[in-house]
Amino acid sequence: MKDGMRLVVISNRLPVSLFKEEEEEEWKTRQSSGGLVTALSPVIKDRGGFWIGWTGTAREDLDLKVLKTILGPSSKEIGYRLIPVLLNQDEVDNYYHGFSNEIIWPLFHDLQNNCYFYPRYWNAYNYVNNIFADVVIGHSNQNDFLWVNDYHLIPLARSLKEKKVERNCFFFLHITFPSRDIFLKLPWRQELVKDLMEYRLVCFQTWRDRRNFIDCLRIFDPHMKVQGRGPVVTVEALGRSTRVASLPISIDFRTFADIASSNAVEAKMNELKTSMLGSKLLLGVDRLDYTKGIPQKLQAYRTALETYPHLREKLTLFQLLVPSREDVPAYRDLKRDIEQIISQINGEFSTSGWVPIRHAYKSVPREELITMYRTADIAMVTSLKDGMNLVSKEYCACRINNDGVLILSEFAGSASQLKKNALLVNPYDRETTAEAIDRAFSMSEKEQYNRMSSMRRSIRRRDVFWWVNNFLRVSMNRELHDFPEREMAPLLPQSRVRV
Repeated sequence: MKDGMRLVVISNRLPVSLFKEEEEEEWKTRQSSGGLVTALSPVIKDRGGFWIGWTGTAREDLDLKVLKTILGPSSKEIGYRLIPVLLNQDEVDNYYHGFSNEIIWPLFHDLQNNCYFYPRYWNAYNYVNNIFADVVIGHSNQNDFLWVNDYHLIPLARSLKEKKVERNCFFFLHITFPSRDIFLKLPWRQELVKDLMEYRLVCFQTWRDRRNFIDCLRIFDPHMKVQGRGPVVTVEALGRSTRVASLPISIDFRTFADIASSNAVEAKMNELKTSMLGSKLLLGVDRLDYTKGIPQKLQAYRTALETYPHLREKLTLFQLLVPSREDVPAYRDLKRDIEQIISQINGEFSTSGWVPIRHAYKSVPREELITMYRTADIAMVTSLKDGMNLVSKEYCACRINNDGVLILSEFAGSASQLKKNALLVNPYDRETTAEAIDRAFSMSEKEQYNRMSSMRRSIRRRDVFWWVNNFLRVSMNRELHDFPEREMAPLLPQSRVRV
């Protein structure tokens, strides 16, 4: 570009995670499987941009000299520069495990009873955002487009401003924004909405989230003004003015569909079908988290087997649990509870030739996941509250024959786009969710085709590139082609970055 603008993505975590194999000393990297990485990686690849984020490992456990030798090759492999933020264990405990995951995450998902409002968490949250700001300053300039992602980094624009550094900062919240009666329980509620108003654009997944944010602003500034109509409005409040939008994130539809059509997936799909011994496959793919409604899904399946005996030996649930926050006690407890429910259901309904539930606790390569999507007759998403849920869109993208049925929680953000053709359920209502399972099992091929082909058209039209282009357009009247292919961005002197 003539003005030298680069696309700089900033998130809590880098798109790769560092790990060591058992009994080995060598550090390795693997690409993360989260929704943000899946969505943004194909967009910034080979465009000379950066991704700034925490390494996921405490500073004390890293050899900084080795870190360079790891992230350099990883940057070349994935097509964009990885810039690490280093945090010590105390910062990780209080900023990440504390404020981010014991306050913001449960509160924004309407689970305030899971919150621990410790002042030290708030202090660490601001301190770590200052650390991020230092790294951003060291690796960006005032022409760059800074795309700040998610709830971990809400104060980042304010941190940069306090350091008297001008940057083009735009923010996207990937999780839901709570209603004001929930949000007001946060002790630092006014500080947080003020921080959001420091961005040039604040973008939410759905109109409901945007409405909740504006309602919260009105509490602190009764004279606020909202100008405009449609998905983007201008808000003047608390002495600031910013644009506020709703724009649902999406997936790289073409890549999922192409891989789903590959010979390799076809071969693996046939193997998986053979292992099902003739029963239909009901698939659940969820990160291990209490917002995903996994116990509710299992109990609804149990009710379906009780209420509709013809499903027994004809329908098998495969639940893939993707590991998450394994060092947090609440998540270990959730994993134990899920395994107990699975054991109980299998003990109650198993026969000599059929086990009702099979499950795995692991991360899987994309090709293996797509094989599951291709094989599954039904996919089931039972989020108790979800900003979007890309699993629902990935499943549809992989149904290249326009068959299959999606059972989708009405509390997932993707329900606003797919509600006409998915089978919407309230995951708290076990009986109606069980009824949806039976309906999906019995659905005719014609109805499956009509529903799935419509959902796939919608997702294809509004894919990740549509999402990015619209985000860039409402942010600075740019489009993705304004960031042309270019060589890997050079590293700036390390002395400018906190290490």
